[in-house]
Amino acid sequence: MLAKLKSATLLGIEAHIVDVEVDISRGMAHGVVVGLPDAAVKESRDRIRAALKNSGYYHPKGNITINLAPADIRKEGPAFDLPMALGMLHADGQIETLDGAHYVAAGELALDGTVRPIRGGLSIAMAARDAGLKGILVPAQNAPEAAVVGEIDVIAVNTLIEAAGFLSGQTQIIPQTVDIDQAMESAYEQELNFIDVKGQESVKRALTVAAAGGHNALLIGPPGSGKTMLAKRLPGILPPLLLKEALETTRIHSASGILPRGNALLSTRPFRSPHHTASNVALVGGGAIPQPGEISLAHNGVLFLDELPEFSRAALESLRQPLEDGYVTISRAASRVTFPAVFMMLASMNPCPCGFLTDPRRQCNCAIPAIQRYLSRISGPLLDRI
Repeated sequence: MLAKLKSATLLGIEAHIVDVEVDISRGMAHGVVVGLPDAAVKESRDRIRAALKNSGYYHPKGNITINLAPADIRKEGPAFDLPMALGMLHADGQIETLDGAHYVAAGELALDGTVRPIRGGLSIAMAARDAGLKGILVPAQNAPEAAVVGEIDVIAVNTLIEAAGFLSGQTQIIPQTVDIDQAMESAYEQELNFIDVKGQESVKRALTVAAAGGHNALLIGPPGSGKTMLAKRLPGILPPLLLKEALETTRIHSASGILPRGNALLSTRPFRSPHHTASNVALVGGGAIPQPGEISLAHNGVLFLDELPEFSRAALESLRQPLEDGYVTISRAASRVTFPAVFMMLASMNPCPCGFLTDPRRQCNCAIPAIQRYLSRISGPLLDRI
């Protein structure tokens, strides 16, 4: 018997609807997943076997073929566990009816049948809405972010039994809803504020001007002068996120898997502070399967680069185009992904290798050529963008 359901896969931060087709035929017990699956998708067969047994079902016997279409898009991650398990139950006759044509199902299965959270719940909900589907089945932890989309039913499921009962019409689950206005208002609270900084009025004024105009800034001063303290308080004077900006920011963090579980929206501007050993891939994004980098995670917020000259030259030069264009395009042999990257770059550095060149209390012992070499680590084109 053949069963058909719908799921979704992430390509960058965009979700694409995937048709999950499960066919069970007579013959030697065998199972195969086709449609360009990655290792996590192939391993799902073992998770599904244990989840079915521990949920009171039995694993189908015979030749099981699972096709993920379209076959030219790479399928990655464990989000296909839930739709594949539901398709196996329907194709084997353990579930007589299954409304898999109007809902997108996505979720990772634990061995006891519970549904674990996944990445990109918000993007999947947007894809389901744009495809004109009725709703989505997602883990309960992903339901708040998915419910922000509206116009579709967001069904929060905790177990495989709940998901099977809902799609078969035997269980009623009230769709998840979120009060967007309340989420936007209640979350805008900054713990760090310029009121904590005594003095440094000229620097406060400079950062206020930078925040008002969305300009990049560079703080140069000796250790202990308050550069990092001032930088961490910059988001406190930035305006609240608009709803459109909050959705974009939440979407990126959700696709990266760092959105706090149960949060509907990120309504405070992000502040990212990568270590100076970060590579250019970590900063701008990339990988075999392209993932957002720090500049995209700082979208609509602040990217703080402490000890700027200590970053590698390649990493710093990779920031030049995103700072000017507001986006970064990652090109690989099998895919081409564009990530948004509209952010304020705030950097800090010492005036010399020892750091005491402008310190009134400590003497600098650096030679002039050493100071020049230290300052020359920051290229002219990058300084032009500050």
